[in-house]
Amino acid sequence: MEFRDLEFIPVILGGDINTYSVARAFYEEYKVKSYVFGKFVTGPSYQSRFTEYEGKLEIDQDDYFVKRMNRFAEEHKDKKILMVGCGDSYVALASRHRNEFPGNVIVPYIDFELMDQLQHKELFYGLCEKHGIDYPRTIIHRKEMGFDFPCEFSYPVIVKPSNSIAYWEHPFETQNKVYKLDSREEMEKVLHQIYDAGYDDAVIIQDMIPGNDEYMRVLTSYSDRNGKVKMMCLGHVLLEEHTPHGLGNHAVIITEYEKELMERARNLLEDLNYKGFSNFDIKYDSRDGSYRFFEINTRQGRSNYYVTGSGFNVARYLVEDYIYGRELEYSDDFKENLWLTVPKKVAFKYVKQPENIAAMKALIKKGKVVNPVFKRGDMKLMRLLRMLKNHFRQYSNFNRYYR
Repeated sequence: MEFRDLEFIPVILGGDINTYSVARAFYEEYKVKSYVFGKFVTGPSYQSRFTEYEGKLEIDQDDYFVKRMNRFAEEHKDKKILMVGCGDSYVALASRHRNEFPGNVIVPYIDFELMDQLQHKELFYGLCEKHGIDYPRTIIHRKEMGFDFPCEFSYPVIVKPSNSIAYWEHPFETQNKVYKLDSREEMEKVLHQIYDAGYDDAVIIQDMIPGNDEYMRVLTSYSDRNGKVKMMCLGHVLLEEHTPHGLGNHAVIITEYEKELMERARNLLEDLNYKGFSNFDIKYDSRDGSYRFFEINTRQGRSNYYVTGSGFNVARYLVEDYIYGRELEYSDDFKENLWLTVPKKVAFKYVKQPENIAAMKALIKKGKVVNPVFKRGDMKLMRLLRMLKNHFRQYSNFNRYYR
C-alpha cells in the first residue's frame, strides 16, 4: 500500500467495524494512515495495513484519554489531528474535553451539553414532537415510579435504556441492548434487573412497531461547521444481528431514497445548529404508512461504509470541511449499493421479502456490493483469519438467535 504525507492525521477512537470503515474511507480518499485507539488488541482495525492500532483498557477513562491524546498531539505537533469517535462514549469524551487539547487537535462535534441531551432518548422524542417527526408510542419510566404504572400497549413491547452510555457502565448477566418482552411479568423482571445493576436513568418502554428487520431504515447525515446539512444517505435495512449484545446492529443494507423523511430530519438538524455526523434509526409503520424515528446517534453509525460505498466518502466531508475549509455542496444523490457484514447465503436465507432478495441479487450481479472489513491489499494473514472466523460465525449466530 502507498501512503501520502499530508498535513493531517486521523485519530479514530474505538475498536469495532466502525473504526475500520472510517479508516478505510480515509485511506481510499487521501491515502493516509489512521491511528486507532481502542480498549482491546483485537477487532477489524487491529493489524490492518492502513492503521496504527493501540489497545489500552484505560482509553475510555477521562484522565488517561486526555493525557494520551495530548501526548499524541505533542508528538505530531506539525500536523493537524482530526479526532473521530466511533462509539457514544468516545464521542462524548472528545466533546467533553475539547478545550483541554492543544490547538492542532480538531474535534468536529457539537458542544457536550447538546450532545448529552440528544443521547437521552426521551429528550430526543421531545424534539420530534416539535418538528412533526413520528416516533413510537412511549412510556418514560424511572425507578422512583415503581412498578404499578399503566401500560396500554399490547405485548410484545420494546424496553431499552434512555441513556446507553450509563447503561453499559452497569453490566449484569442477562444485559441486552434492546429487549422484546411478551408480558407484563417479563417487563417488570427486566426493569428490576436494570435498576438493581445500578443504572439510575430513565428506561424507555415502547409500542412495538410491527414488521421484521426489513421494515427498518437508517439515515446518515453530515452537517458542516456552520450547522448546515450537506449530505444525507438513507439505507433500507434488510437484516440485523440478533445476538443479545448485537441486537439491532445492521447486517444488510441497500440504499434507498425517501425525500419527505429526509427533509424532516434535515429541518430538525438545522434548527439545532447541529454539527458533524448524525445517524437516525427509523422503522416503517405499515399500520399508517409513517416512518417512526427511534433515536439519534451523534456520530456516524457502525454501518457507515454503506454511505462511503454509495459515493459519499465519510472522510472527505470531515477533511474538506475542517482541514481545508472548503464549502460543501448539499447532496443526497447517492448511488445504489448493497452493504453486508454476513455471508451472502445468510442474507438470502433470512431476508424474506421477494423484492428485497431480487434487489440483492441484481446488485451482486452488477458488482455493487461490499463487506467493509475485506479490502483487497489489506489481507495480512492473521487479520484475515480473524475476520474470516467472525464472518463464518454468523451462520451459527443466526441459527441460534434469529427468531
